[in-house]
Amino acid sequence: MLRMGAIVLLFALPSFHAHARVHKSSDWASQQFDAAEELREALNGRPARERGRAEYQRVVNAYRRIYFAAPASGKAAAAVVAEAEVMVEMGRQFHDEKILRNAIRKYEFLRHEYPGSEQRVDALFTIGEIYKDDLNDPDQARETFSEFVQRYPKSRQVDDARKAIENVEQDATKTKEDRAAKDSSLDDESADDSSDHSDEPARVTGIRYWSSPDYTRIAIDLESDVKYQSQRIENPDRVYFDLVGTKLASTLVGKSFDVNDGFLKQIRVGQFQSDRTRIVLEVDSLSEYDAFLLSNPTRLVIDVHGKKVPRTEVAKTVAPPAPGKTTQTAAIKSTGPKKIIVNPDDDDSDTASTPADQPEVKQASAKISVPATTKTSSGKTRRKAAAPEPDIHEAQPTANGDRSLIRALGLKIGRIVIDPGHGGHDTGTIGPNGLLEKDLVLEVGRRLGKLLESRLGADVVYTRSDDTFIPLETRTAIANQEQADLFVSIHANSSNDPDARGVETYYLNFTSSPEALEVAARENAVSDKSIHELQDLVKKIALKEKIEESKEFASDVQHALHSGLSVKSAGIRDRGVKKAPFIVLIGANMPSILAEISFVSNPTDERKLRTSDYRQKIAESLYRGISKYVSGLSGVKVASKIEKGQGQ
Repeated sequence: MLRMGAIVLLFALPSFHAHARVHKSSDWASQQFDAAEELREALNGRPARERGRAEYQRVVNAYRRIYFAAPASGKAAAAVVAEAEVMVEMGRQFHDEKILRNAIRKYEFLRHEYPGSEQRVDALFTIGEIYKDDLNDPDQARETFSEFVQRYPKSRQVDDARKAIENVEQDATKTKEDRAAKDSSLDDESADDSSDHSDEPARVTGIRYWSSPDYTRIAIDLESDVKYQSQRIENPDRVYFDLVGTKLASTLVGKSFDVNDGFLKQIRVGQFQSDRTRIVLEVDSLSEYDAFLLSNPTRLVIDVHGKKVPRTEVAKTVAPPAPGKTTQTAAIKSTGPKKIIVNPDDDDSDTASTPADQPEVKQASAKISVPATTKTSSGKTRRKAAAPEPDIHEAQPTANGDRSLIRALGLKIGRIVIDPGHGGHDTGTIGPNGLLEKDLVLEVGRRLGKLLESRLGADVVYTRSDDTFIPLETRTAIANQEQADLFVSIHANSSNDPDARGVETYYLNFTSSPEALEVAARENAVSDKSIHELQDLVKKIALKEKIEESKEFASDVQHALHSGLSVKSAGIRDRGVKKAPFIVLIGANMPSILAEISFVSNPTDERKLRTSDYRQKIAESLYRGISKYVSGLSGVKVASKIEKGQGQ
């Protein structure tokens, strides 16, 4: 029942499977899909006003090359869907009807070339939504939804399709009435006042989530700031969030996502009212949940904490499907967020998601020469180095004379996550002579990682190992997913005073210090200072045990950082250990710190920071601080034992 023009165009396309010149392997397709997902995540992490056509097209091309080169792979159909979704987002961003119609053709292409795909059902529904909501084509929308009802009468979306048909007919009737009223009052200039669209609801554009043995983090992507309400309901246990003044994007209408990671059974989304979206989280056992809004771009972040899942159970949950099987559940564990792109079948079938992993061959960290490499359970590249025999000893009390539970239980350090701040479009501080903070901290992070591997025998994971933007909420999610023991975020400072110098180290806690809050606002905001309900959130999640260990960790690093740099750089000020509500530290399950290694804004220090020797000096100083903290515990669990113990 598609229009003849669309049918002609669809069948005019070259036979996809017959004409693909080069058929790549399924492994290649999976790697390229991971790379495309990371590009998409970086794009979505940018403020909408900073996303250009070229950036969108780059993501579109990344997905397109997958099904061109590997049309029979398990990722081919998902790549077509993802490409179509990005095209819809692009068309809306630039109000470009041509791009939206190309997106429709891409969904039609999916239905023609992959008729057995689960995504074919939602593809038809989404076509109807685009006609109705974006192209204002009620006739074609009615025809598409009618076809949906006829083809898929048992689909759980069939009621939504019938309702859409009713809405289209009601809108058509209302449009006729409005036109008649307008024609009868042409001389009344106020008749057009009702056409103001300033109160149109903001779209909910995407859902992402991360799973770890200790918590699950969900991110809801929004077009603009909104108000929300939440409530917990028992029997069965669930939490719902109502997003006021919002409307679901057509690609999310009627969706539900099976997670089953030990905390979260399912995420369901729906248009609860015409201007209110409802997100329902079905949970196994809920102890508490935290939620906060981030801006630029806007997203609602929800952290769910519940019963702890044994590692063996987690391993079963996140294991990828056997070769040849279709991925139907959103259960593949990913270092980056899971971008929800695969849709349910006719009935209440599971929904697939795919990991946003790191790009192929573009890993800057892969240039580091090391003896061997391995892959984490989430696909992150990790390097193994020959390590000394671990020094196992009784843990010492903290500087305050306390012996925390971590120390009393003899817990050891095995995996350390290094987080070079900023990246991609987010340059961080730019020095007076052009030094970019993002480049500085990336190289210092690499150098530090090599020292931790070779000297300490630690297992090192990087949140980014090239010039890629990683959203703030993703960074601690990576650390939690990797079951890290320490989290170190590396940044460089800035001040309006060009003479400002020194180093300082932060840990997560509430503070009323204006200076600390100013630094936190700068690092949190990425490119705009707008964080909601942060202080209340920090009070909820800042558990005493983690705070005290983070404070001890920060103290050791700060002392080593200052003493190491002040030897050859007189005037470096010891700015001390401070507490502040950094988004990048929120939700970390392990001791975590943020180190400001110097002031890029100081012209003298900027010259030193450009040199390899000074960067190595910073890395050495950071290493000594980390080593000092680790020595106060019971030792290091070397990388080889970590992998054996975790079955990796």
